[in-house]
Amino acid sequence: MLNAHYMALRIVSVRRAFTLLVKRDHCSRPLAEIVNWEQGRYVSYTFDDWAEYSTLQRELGANGNDWVRTVRFHLEVPRIIRVLTFSRVPKRKLKFSRRSVFARDDHTCQYCGHRFHASQLSLDHVIPRSQGGATTWENIVCACRQCNVRKGGRTPREAHLRLIRPPHKPARNPTVAFKFANDKYASWRHFLDAANWNVDHS
Repeated sequence: MLNAHYMALRIVSVRRAFTLLVKRDHCSRPLAEIVNWEQGRYVSYTFDDWAEYSTLQRELGANGNDWVRTVRFHLEVPRIIRVLTFSRVPKRKLKFSRRSVFARDDHTCQYCGHRFHASQLSLDHVIPRSQGGATTWENIVCACRQCNVRKGGRTPREAHLRLIRPPHKPARNPTVAFKFANDKYASWRHFLDAANWNVDHS
Protein backbone atom coordinates (compact mmCIF):
# COMPACT_ATOMS: atom_id res chain seq x y z
CA MET A 1 0.00 0.00 0.00
CA LEU A 2 1.32 3.42 -1.06
CA ASN A 3 0.41 6.82 0.33
CA ALA A 4 -0.78 9.70 -1.88
CA HIS A 5 2.86 10.56 -2.72
CA TYR A 6 3.61 7.01 -3.93
CA MET A 7 5.65 6.16 -0.82
CA ALA A 8 5.37 2.58 0.46
CA LEU A 9 3.47 2.37 3.76
CA ARG A 10 2.97 -1.29 4.55
CA ILE A 11 1.90 -4.69 3.24
CA VAL A 12 -1.84 -5.26 3.62
CA SER A 13 -4.08 -8.25 3.07
CA VAL A 14 -6.21 -8.66 -0.04
CA ARG A 15 -9.35 -8.18 2.09
CA ARG A 16 -8.02 -4.87 3.46
CA ALA A 17 -7.04 -3.70 -0.03
CA PHE A 18 -10.47 -4.32 -1.53
CA THR A 19 -12.15 -2.71 1.49
CA LEU A 20 -10.20 0.49 0.87
CA LEU A 21 -10.91 0.34 -2.86
CA VAL A 22 -14.71 0.19 -2.49
CA LYS A 23 -14.98 2.76 0.32
CA ARG A 24 -15.59 6.45 -0.38
CA ASP A 25 -15.10 9.63 1.62
CA HIS A 26 -17.84 12.09 2.65
CA CYS A 27 -17.71 13.66 -0.85
CA SER A 28 -18.18 10.24 -2.51
CA ARG A 29 -14.58 10.20 -3.74
CA PRO A 30 -12.73 6.84 -3.68
CA LEU A 31 -10.29 6.34 -0.82
CA ALA A 32 -7.85 4.31 -2.90
CA GLU A 33 -6.90 3.28 -6.42
CA ILE A 34 -5.06 0.37 -7.97
CA VAL A 35 -1.59 0.92 -9.45
CA ASN A 36 -0.71 -1.74 -12.01
CA TRP A 37 2.53 -2.39 -13.93
CA GLU A 38 1.78 -2.71 -17.66
CA GLN A 39 4.19 -2.71 -20.59
CA GLY A 40 6.93 -0.81 -18.77
CA ARG A 41 4.76 1.77 -16.99
CA TYR A 42 2.38 2.12 -14.04
CA VAL A 43 -1.33 2.56 -14.79
CA SER A 44 -3.98 3.66 -12.27
CA TYR A 45 -7.43 2.03 -12.00
CA THR A 46 -10.58 2.72 -10.03
CA PHE A 47 -12.33 -0.30 -8.55
CA ASP A 48 -14.91 -0.37 -11.37
CA ASP A 49 -12.22 -0.06 -14.05
CA TRP A 50 -10.29 -2.87 -12.38
CA ALA A 51 -13.37 -5.10 -12.48
CA GLU A 52 -13.56 -4.56 -16.26
CA TYR A 53 -9.81 -5.15 -16.61
CA SER A 54 -10.13 -8.38 -14.62
CA THR A 55 -12.93 -9.62 -16.88
CA LEU A 56 -10.76 -8.96 -19.94
CA GLN A 57 -7.74 -10.67 -18.36
CA ARG A 58 -9.83 -13.72 -17.55
CA GLU A 59 -11.17 -13.88 -21.11
CA LEU A 60 -7.58 -13.72 -22.38
CA GLY A 61 -6.70 -16.71 -20.20
CA ALA A 62 -4.61 -15.04 -17.48
CA ASN A 63 -5.50 -17.82 -15.05
CA GLY A 64 -2.01 -18.02 -13.54
CA ASN A 65 -2.74 -14.87 -11.55
CA ASP A 66 -4.37 -14.73 -8.12
CA TRP A 67 -8.12 -14.21 -8.17
CA VAL A 68 -10.96 -13.37 -5.81
CA ARG A 69 -14.40 -14.67 -6.74
CA THR A 70 -17.47 -12.57 -5.94
CA VAL A 71 -21.13 -13.37 -6.50
CA ARG A 72 -21.13 -11.50 -9.83
CA PHE A 73 -17.58 -11.71 -11.20
CA HIS A 74 -13.94 -12.61 -10.67
CA LEU A 75 -11.39 -9.97 -9.63
CA GLU A 76 -7.67 -10.25 -10.21
CA VAL A 77 -5.75 -9.55 -7.01
CA PRO A 78 -3.88 -6.25 -7.41
CA ARG A 79 -0.27 -6.04 -6.18
CA ILE A 80 -0.28 -2.31 -5.38
CA ILE A 81 -2.92 0.09 -4.11
CA ARG A 82 -2.52 3.81 -3.45
CA VAL A 83 -4.44 5.59 -0.69
CA LEU A 84 -5.49 8.89 -2.25
CA THR A 85 -6.22 10.91 0.90
CA PHE A 86 -3.29 9.82 3.05
CA SER A 87 0.08 11.52 2.64
CA ARG A 88 1.86 10.88 5.96
CA VAL A 89 5.49 9.83 5.59
CA PRO A 90 5.80 6.20 6.72
CA LYS A 91 7.66 5.39 9.92
CA ARG A 92 10.73 3.22 9.52
CA LYS A 93 10.16 0.33 11.88
CA LEU A 94 11.27 -3.28 11.91
CA LYS A 95 8.75 -5.53 13.61
CA PHE A 96 9.89 -8.66 15.43
CA SER A 97 7.39 -11.45 14.79
CA ARG A 98 7.19 -15.18 14.18
CA ARG A 99 6.57 -14.61 10.46
CA SER A 100 9.51 -12.20 10.20
CA VAL A 101 11.91 -14.69 11.81
CA PHE A 102 10.73 -17.45 9.46
CA ALA A 103 11.29 -15.11 6.49
CA ARG A 104 14.74 -14.03 7.73
CA ASP A 105 15.79 -17.68 8.07
CA ASP A 106 14.15 -18.63 4.75
CA HIS A 107 11.87 -21.18 6.47
CA THR A 108 14.99 -23.25 7.14
CA CYS A 109 15.74 -24.97 10.43
CA GLN A 110 18.92 -23.36 11.71
CA TYR A 111 20.12 -26.68 13.17
CA CYS A 112 19.46 -29.37 10.53
CA GLY A 113 19.38 -27.08 7.48
CA HIS A 114 16.13 -28.40 5.99
CA ARG A 115 13.32 -26.15 4.71
CA PHE A 116 9.82 -26.63 6.12
CA HIS A 117 6.33 -25.19 5.84
CA ALA A 118 5.60 -22.61 8.54
CA SER A 119 3.23 -25.04 10.27
CA GLN A 120 6.18 -27.40 10.89
CA LEU A 121 8.46 -24.73 12.34
CA SER A 122 8.83 -23.09 15.72
CA LEU A 123 10.91 -20.36 17.29
CA ASP A 124 13.85 -21.44 19.43
CA HIS A 125 15.79 -19.42 22.01
CA VAL A 126 19.46 -20.15 21.27
CA ILE A 127 20.28 -19.35 24.89
CA PRO A 128 17.22 -20.75 26.71
CA ARG A 129 15.03 -18.42 28.74
CA SER A 130 15.80 -20.59 31.78
CA GLN A 131 19.43 -19.49 31.37
CA GLY A 132 18.59 -15.81 30.91
CA GLY A 133 18.14 -15.83 27.13
CA ALA A 134 16.10 -12.92 25.76
CA THR A 135 13.44 -12.90 23.04
CA THR A 136 15.41 -10.81 20.55
CA TRP A 137 16.51 -11.00 16.92
CA GLU A 138 19.98 -12.03 18.12
CA ASN A 139 18.73 -14.97 20.24
CA ILE A 140 15.81 -16.43 18.27
CA VAL A 141 16.09 -18.84 15.34
CA CYS A 142 13.77 -20.89 13.18
CA ALA A 143 13.80 -24.58 14.19
CA CYS A 144 11.94 -27.69 13.07
CA ARG A 145 9.98 -29.62 15.67
CA GLN A 146 12.45 -32.50 15.82
CA CYS A 147 15.48 -30.25 16.40
CA ASN A 148 13.58 -28.14 18.90
CA VAL A 149 12.64 -31.22 20.95
CA ARG A 150 16.20 -32.53 20.71
CA LYS A 151 17.62 -29.23 21.92
CA GLY A 152 15.11 -28.82 24.75
CA GLY A 153 16.06 -26.25 27.38
CA ARG A 154 19.77 -26.40 26.56
CA THR A 155 22.21 -24.33 24.54
CA PRO A 156 23.23 -25.72 21.12
CA ARG A 157 26.61 -26.77 22.56
CA GLU A 158 24.97 -28.62 25.46
CA ALA A 159 22.64 -30.39 23.00
CA HIS A 160 25.52 -31.16 20.58
CA LEU A 161 23.91 -29.05 17.86
CA ARG A 162 25.51 -26.42 15.65
CA LEU A 163 23.83 -23.33 14.26
CA ILE A 164 23.99 -22.91 10.47
CA ARG A 165 24.48 -19.16 11.01
CA PRO A 166 24.21 -16.93 14.06
CA PRO A 167 20.92 -15.02 14.39
CA HIS A 168 20.99 -11.29 13.66
CA LYS A 169 18.70 -8.31 13.33
CA PRO A 170 18.05 -7.85 9.59
CA ALA A 171 18.77 -4.54 7.90
CA ARG A 172 15.27 -4.45 6.41
CA ASN A 173 11.90 -6.14 6.66
CA PRO A 174 12.61 -9.84 5.95
CA THR A 175 9.01 -10.46 4.83
CA VAL A 176 9.55 -8.02 1.95
CA ALA A 177 12.84 -9.69 1.04
CA PHE A 178 11.09 -13.07 1.07
CA LYS A 179 8.37 -11.83 -1.29
CA PHE A 180 10.97 -10.29 -3.64
CA ALA A 181 12.00 -13.85 -4.52
CA ASN A 182 8.59 -14.27 -6.20
CA ASP A 183 8.24 -12.62 -9.63
CA LYS A 184 4.61 -11.71 -9.03
CA TYR A 185 5.80 -9.03 -6.58
CA ALA A 186 8.31 -7.53 -9.03
CA SER A 187 6.12 -4.42 -9.42
CA TRP A 188 6.93 -3.48 -5.79
CA ARG A 189 10.63 -2.92 -6.44
CA HIS A 190 10.29 0.57 -7.88
CA PHE A 191 8.67 1.79 -4.65
CA LEU A 192 10.99 0.08 -2.20
CA ASP A 193 14.54 0.96 -1.26
CA ALA A 194 16.05 -2.51 -1.16
CA ALA A 195 18.67 -1.43 1.39
CA ASN A 196 16.59 0.59 3.83
CA TRP A 197 12.88 -0.27 3.55
CA ASN A 198 11.96 -1.38 7.07
CA VAL A 199 8.26 -0.56 7.00
CA ASP A 200 6.19 -2.66 9.35
CA HIS A 201 3.69 -5.05 7.75
CA SER A 202 0.12 -5.66 8.86
